[in-house]
Amino acid sequence: MGLEKGDDAGVYRISDDVALIQTLDFFTPIVNDPFVFGQIAAANALSDVYAMGGRALCAMNIVCFPVKKMDISILQDVLRGGLDRITEADATLAGGHSIEDDEIKYGLSVTGIVHPDRVITNRGTRRGDALIITKRIGTGIVGTAIKAGDADAEAEEEIIESMIVLNRAPAEAMARFDVHACTDVTGFGLLGHASEMIEDTDVGMRIFSSEIPLFSGVLDHFSNGLAPGGLFRNRDFRKHMIDCDSSVPDDVYHLMFDPQTSGGLLIACSKDDADNLVQEIRKRGAASAAIIGEVIQSPAGRILIE
Repeated sequence: MGLEKGDDAGVYRISDDVALIQTLDFFTPIVNDPFVFGQIAAANALSDVYAMGGRALCAMNIVCFPVKKMDISILQDVLRGGLDRITEADATLAGGHSIEDDEIKYGLSVTGIVHPDRVITNRGTRRGDALIITKRIGTGIVGTAIKAGDADAEAEEEIIESMIVLNRAPAEAMARFDVHACTDVTGFGLLGHASEMIEDTDVGMRIFSSEIPLFSGVLDHFSNGLAPGGLFRNRDFRKHMIDCDSSVPDDVYHLMFDPQTSGGLLIACSKDDADNLVQEIRKRGAASAAIIGEVIQSPAGRILIE
């Protein structure tokens, strides 16, 4: 599986009890510190394995570097940051490839493993499921505010701390409960990835906007006009699937399209297990985990925002 429904990673069965998970991701720096950039890029790439219910085995570096413009020590720090997260994942760095480029880019190709019967895809939501998010929303907006000099050091530290954290703990917690679907919230934003979970299915979603965990000051930054262009592209691409109640503030509605970097997992699980799963995820360190909605019978293929 992989291409059919836009899953987070490809899965290839190699035996009755072993399947490989394969994914890759890389991008340009979103922070100034090269070590932190390496950590974020690696955590972001590893996340796809966790979203499929697996564990990471090994990774390979993907590097584009302007060797004539930047000191090689910058690249060393980036790679050191990536290795830090690979090690945290109990995975092995198995090599990689580099090319000379005008702009630095970094990421990983990751191979993971999962039992074929325990693969979790971004489809499979069932009527009555609870929706759980494991990280706060707003890295795109806060990151834009940082670049504009409109966010303080505390705000920057807050989103960095979130982006470098692996989604390993929530993935391990999911294995103990009745989870039906999962995806990680990244570039398409919360509503973009939620839309993928119900597109062309016989169920819809209801999301409680007041329950979504947000980064400090993110609504103020949006009100000040600080938002990445990707937010509006995400909105325009998916707004035909969204019905937003008039009581929901416009800035909150838009925030749900904010493109995330190394965001949390969006999990659909049995309503009976939801509270216990949230508590288990929080116990493992993801303090922002929260129930933010539910899967509904009608209208199918649409998301209601309340």
